[in-house]
Amino acid sequence: MTVGDNMNEKTFKIGGMHCAACSASLERFMSRQPGVEQVSVNLTTEKMNIRYDDTLTVEKICELVKSLSFTAEEYVSGDAALSEARKKEEQEKLRELNAMKKRVILCICFAVPLLYVSMGHMIGLPLPSAISPGEHPLTFALLQLLLTLPIVYGGRNFYTNGFGSLVKRHPNMDTLVAVGTFSALCYGVYALVKIAGGDHSFAHNLFFESAAVVVTLVLLGKYLEARSKHHTSDAIRALTELAPETATVTRHGQTGEIPVSELREGDVVTVLPGGRFPCDGVVTEGISSADLSMLTGESLPVNVEVGSEVTGGSINGEGRVVFTATKVGGDTALAQIIRMVEDAQGKKAPIAKLADRVAGVFVPVVMCIAVVSAIIWALVGKDAEFVLNVFVSVLVVACPCSLGLATPTAIMVGTGRAAELGVLYKSGEALQALAYAKTLVLDKTGTLTEGKPAVKRIFAPETSEDELLKLCAAAEAGSEHPVAKAIVAAASEKELDVPEATAVKALPGRGIEAEVEGKALLVGNKTLMDERGIDVSALTAAAEEMASEGCMLMYAAVSGKAAGVFGAIDEIRSDSGEAIDSLHKMQIKAIMLTGDNEKAAAAIAKRAKVDSFIAGVMPEGKASEIEKLKGGEGKVVMVGDGINDAPALASADVGVAVGSGTDVAIESADVVLLGEGLSPLVTAVRLSKKVMLNIKENLFWAFFYNSIGIPIAAGLLYAFGGPLLSPMFAGAAMALSSVSVVSNALRLKRFK
Repeated sequence: MTVGDNMNEKTFKIGGMHCAACSASLERFMSRQPGVEQVSVNLTTEKMNIRYDDTLTVEKICELVKSLSFTAEEYVSGDAALSEARKKEEQEKLRELNAMKKRVILCICFAVPLLYVSMGHMIGLPLPSAISPGEHPLTFALLQLLLTLPIVYGGRNFYTNGFGSLVKRHPNMDTLVAVGTFSALCYGVYALVKIAGGDHSFAHNLFFESAAVVVTLVLLGKYLEARSKHHTSDAIRALTELAPETATVTRHGQTGEIPVSELREGDVVTVLPGGRFPCDGVVTEGISSADLSMLTGESLPVNVEVGSEVTGGSINGEGRVVFTATKVGGDTALAQIIRMVEDAQGKKAPIAKLADRVAGVFVPVVMCIAVVSAIIWALVGKDAEFVLNVFVSVLVVACPCSLGLATPTAIMVGTGRAAELGVLYKSGEALQALAYAKTLVLDKTGTLTEGKPAVKRIFAPETSEDELLKLCAAAEAGSEHPVAKAIVAAASEKELDVPEATAVKALPGRGIEAEVEGKALLVGNKTLMDERGIDVSALTAAAEEMASEGCMLMYAAVSGKAAGVFGAIDEIRSDSGEAIDSLHKMQIKAIMLTGDNEKAAAAIAKRAKVDSFIAGVMPEGKASEIEKLKGGEGKVVMVGDGINDAPALASADVGVAVGSGTDVAIESADVVLLGEGLSPLVTAVRLSKKVMLNIKENLFWAFFYNSIGIPIAAGLLYAFGGPLLSPMFAGAAMALSSVSVVSNALRLKRFK
């Protein structure tokens, strides 16, 4: 997409990355290119987000990526209909996974007899004399070589990628495995030549089994890791599968099924009971219900009737429904949700930068440690077998896979689970910031409250309440003001015969004037009454009482005289109090921001259980109030739903928009809540804290593993009389660390 000022932002699918060092080296290389402003490479999603100017093109970017032996192609996200490109990508991943599984089975089939031949006799297992190291050492060595070669072939990618990266001076995890196991293999071949020359002592110094078993274990670890990573995309797959592949459409009097990809705005679509809505639209025929649970996390179905909006991907209930398509393809709500989730999974959290910096220099440092350790042990008089053992073990045990997977895997699983629960994080930054929230600023109308005021009290000292209500309803019939709508709704509920108003004139920010049944009518706030010189002193006591109860006030004047005052109340959402209590338990302070007067704000604040409130704030002043709160302990979060909240949402450390809010508010926010009420907000905060804890656990164990494993592999324990770590155990430990990190992240799928 174009972001302005000749800057472009695109996502590329990257192939050929095998570890954190790969992603770090690619990110470092691309960030140095002229024209690149910002770049982020995600190992888990295998995507690169890049912001660049017009001096670069998509083709040039792909060429630059390919120069590092990776593949690149532009990635377009968000089509709810599961495009052919996404299907192809999914199928390709499954093929790769199955191919890797076959290679693992091949390696295991040869590694087991290799271990038996090479080490079985050491623990008393019988070995035929024809291949005995004592009687036939050359046959013994040749058999091990023959069993090792298929394993090397099965793990050939380690060597092509590893040595290729080394030649290009961007060593990665595969480089460590390739150098280590190839060194062991070369030593084994050297020993074989020595045996053939008559030096049979080398029969006990073969390293074939070390090279073979390390390749097998690392390949097994990568397979288990890939299979686990495949599950991290379950949420995206579930969302893309929500949209049906076909739709029943009526065009030009003809009804038939067409692919969803061919739907156009304005199409008349029919959905039978139990079917899925293929796109967004407005119902024109039928009564039913819609299950939105997969989109919003809400378990209760929503009633659907003529005029109701329906969302693509939701499930139709018990009735046949006909609707007109309003949004199709990539413009549907489902497509936008998918796009948000993919964007969030592709963007790194700030905490990931630490791991990236470490991973970027880790491989060269480890190679140096391996060489230095080998040289030191050689200088103190250890034989070649011991030195090679140390060299290979350090290289293998230090593979930084777990370090690179620690953050992106947790974010990917966490954001996917959040989407299933009706919470959309737009980025990893938003997820991390929300976890450290200490101050929560809540818009009142539509956020804390239902956003649908209802007339609670009417005070009309000189006429009947119904008469005044009838006149005011006539004047307010066309108004969009919440209290005006409440007055009209109250008249409708009482089934009053509302006359027609003439000479209607809106007075922005104050009210409305009109002529009803020959009477001049003014309906609006006290400011309007004061401007027109209307004495409302007779209404003051009643108005103050209504205000103290949290009512919004609307004054009425008939023929230049004060006629009465309406008190409308916007009820607190049923879950607001419970949600605020939950936030308090997490040490988060809740502040209500409203344009209401002090008394009304105080009454509502008390019912909502917020810690404090800021009253009398105009829309343009909300952002400045947010700025005043920033700079203290923790992050400031703004929650809103309207156009007037957009500047405040953008100003806050984290902007949260309720899904029922306006498109502008949602666009300005960092987190979007799809469900009703504030319960999804509690879910968003709890989940963000859980994800950050998971990341810290992953990083701790990754750093701990390498901090302990490298010194042991280098022979530190051996120097003080302890054991020496063998390459086989080093390979097993390395594989286990990667699998454990991914498995820990997958626990987030069970979050409730």
